[in-house]
Amino acid sequence: MQANFDFATFWAQGDFVSHAIAILLLGLSVASWAVILGKGWKIWNLRRTAPVAMDSFWHAANLQEGLERLEPAAPFAELARRGSQAVSHFQSHAGSAPHLDSHLSASELVTRALRQGIARTSSHLEGGQTLLASIGSTAPFIGLFGTVWGIYHALATIGMTGQSSLDKVAGPVGEALIMTAAGLFVAIPAVLAYNTFNRSLRVIGGDLDAFAHDLHTFLTTGHPMAESPVVPQGRSTAATRKLAEVA
Repeated sequence: MQANFDFATFWAQGDFVSHAIAILLLGLSVASWAVILGKGWKIWNLRRTAPVAMDSFWHAANLQEGLERLEPAAPFAELARRGSQAVSHFQSHAGSAPHLDSHLSASELVTRALRQGIARTSSHLEGGQTLLASIGSTAPFIGLFGTVWGIYHALATIGMTGQSSLDKVAGPVGEALIMTAAGLFVAIPAVLAYNTFNRSLRVIGGDLDAFAHDLHTFLTTGHPMAESPVVPQGRSTAATRKLAEVA
């Protein structure tokens, strides 16, 4: 009798443990792909809109307009908003009653605000990375456990029935090995996505650091960096000068 290797037979021959492992791997796969698709879209959209938004920010007529133009690149907009709020806080509390940050200069307040903004933005952008890393590292072992359990279950059944011919062993053992393949099917996309996202996040983090450096110079001196990549030399327009005047 030829062994049947379809999914229905595999499911029928399994017990509670093998069913639970299969459902767990399915859940991990769904969670992994949900993170991959959602995070992939977010990173792709950010890397596409950020250069245009930053260039538009530096060419705005005033700071408020610049913040509005920066909205499509939300992490950069949040960073600029925090820096602007730090300057406003310093100006509104100048000469007021002493408090914890009253001894800090405008430069120190802006530096602290931008540093906190980068930390929170980076933490938000890295959301889902831990899940992908966990799935990528554990899914193969979960699948392997399912294979070991399936082979044990198959051999126990063969031992009780006394049928040990190749056609009787090949079916149950082959179906048990499906668990290993399922574990790899879940883990490989998660690992590849984790590595890809990790590199993209390093690039975005570098862009955030560079933007924060230029923003700090602008907010504390009223003039953008001459060598800033988003304000090429020789292109300091009247709009940019107005932006410096209202900071």
